[in-house]
Amino acid sequence: MMAAGWERRRAEIDEVATPVREWLVRELAPQPGETILELAAGPGETGFAAAARLGDDGRLISADFSSEMTEVARRRGNELGLRNVEYRTVDAEHTELEDDSVDGVICRFGLMLMADPAAALAETRRVLRPDGRLVLATWRGPEQNPWVSIGARILVARGLVPPPEPGAPGMFTLAESERVESLLATAGFTDVLIESVPVRFVHRDVDEYVASAVDTGGAFSRAFAQASEEEQAAIMQELAESFAPFADDGAYVLPGLALVAIAR
Repeated sequence: MMAAGWERRRAEIDEVATPVREWLVRELAPQPGETILELAAGPGETGFAAAARLGDDGRLISADFSSEMTEVARRRGNELGLRNVEYRTVDAEHTELEDDSVDGVICRFGLMLMADPAAALAETRRVLRPDGRLVLATWRGPEQNPWVSIGARILVARGLVPPPEPGAPGMFTLAESERVESLLATAGFTDVLIESVPVRFVHRDVDEYVASAVDTGGAFSRAFAQASEEEQAAIMQELAESFAPFADDGAYVLPGLALVAIAR
């Protein structure tokens, strides 16, 4: 169901994530003939932007843990007419790729949701060639990402989802530069640059926000579906009140801030 929602919202998600995608592809600097691996690729748009630079002799491996999401990416790649892309359903902790077999790895908003990000990064370092590079994106903290933290806070307060466990996979597990740097160093990366990239989520009203969150947000979608009609109405009222400071020209403009990094 979540993959179907991401496919429906692909263009919307891609528009929001454009600044992040542009940073990742620019810093990765894909070259003709290289092999690039995208992990947790989702609909695949970031990897596809890299594939456009690889030429006929290069190759993108678009990979996701979900076979349904892999098919979403395959359909999008076919729609774009890409011929240098291979689609795989893989666990980022065990990619089954050979040692030193790829020139670059992309992971946009996937690492923080993995059960063992340290293992995934060690696996990434294993498959990268000695001069290979990794680019990744996670989210900064909840105060910098009200687009998701407001709804989560409301659901927790109502007992519809449990409070996040410290260190467990989640949106803000890798929000701090120090934590990301430590994980990268442990995995064997030595040359690391970390920056921040702002994004904006624009919704006409609360109905549109909830429809998007139900389509793309696993925990929100499940919790909202399980709530009674009265509770759903109350949640939407709380969202409207909390979003009021972000009202702008007849819409809600909710800020977000991504942590982005390149490592070698």
